[in-house]
Amino acid sequence: MHQEFEPSEALQDTIKCFWYDRRDYGEQQSSFEVVPDGYAEIIFHFGSPCSIAHEGGLQPLPSPFMVGLLDQPVLFYSKNRLEIIGIRCFPWTVFDLLGLPSGKVGVHTFEHPIAQLQPALNTWMEAGKIEEAVAQVKAYFLNARSQVAVDSMLFKAGVAMREANGTLPVSQVAAAAHATVRTLERKFKQSSGHTVKDVSALMRFEQVRNRLWHEPDSSLAGIAHELGYTDQSHLSKEFKRYSGTTPAAFARKAKKRKQAVSSDFVAFVQA
Repeated sequence: MHQEFEPSEALQDTIKCFWYDRRDYGEQQSSFEVVPDGYAEIIFHFGSPCSIAHEGGLQPLPSPFMVGLLDQPVLFYSKNRLEIIGIRCFPWTVFDLLGLPSGKVGVHTFEHPIAQLQPALNTWMEAGKIEEAVAQVKAYFLNARSQVAVDSMLFKAGVAMREANGTLPVSQVAAAAHATVRTLERKFKQSSGHTVKDVSALMRFEQVRNRLWHEPDSSLAGIAHELGYTDQSHLSKEFKRYSGTTPAAFARKAKKRKQAVSSDFVAFVQA
């Protein structure tokens, strides 16, 4: 079960959406894979513990934790019922929104007052009141956003990058933000821990991933041309870099999963 909730207008410059997901695994410990994309996620979880592989064992993750920009897939583990409320943030705003120092982080645990939401959210979730729980999270971030001055340069750069699905060269992103390349790169790295090129590459990969998941018979050469890759070989190299597999293998996997489930199956792939 997957639901997405739009942010209010006041949050749209920092947050892409709020979402809820429920997974029922049974009594055996099971894994699920999270593939890189162009967003940072703040994750609250409820029900069964959520863990990640660490030093040969499983390390339980607190609630909340952060999934920053990934450079390869990550496996999470759980069993029985796991419920999640996620906040999908733009990577150049998430650290300012939380008042945390920026950096290149993958799965990241942190101490923060936001954790005080957990008991109240647990109560809503146990009562099955998902929308009320999400509303409480929205209210928290609306208050947090009111205390943060978002850099208009980064906002304009982010809009340009998103509208072009990560295909713009840095010079054009800087032009859209009315900034020099040097100034944009400095501020972008200060806010997100990553370069404009890093994030653009992930945005573009995300578009390929989503296309192949929903339309596995799509032409790779056509997608490469549409998204500005040098050629199909360039697309395949970048895809394998972030997913650990080739686009052809990913498409075959997507096709098999679609055939194995009902026609109303909703993939856990961000739109």
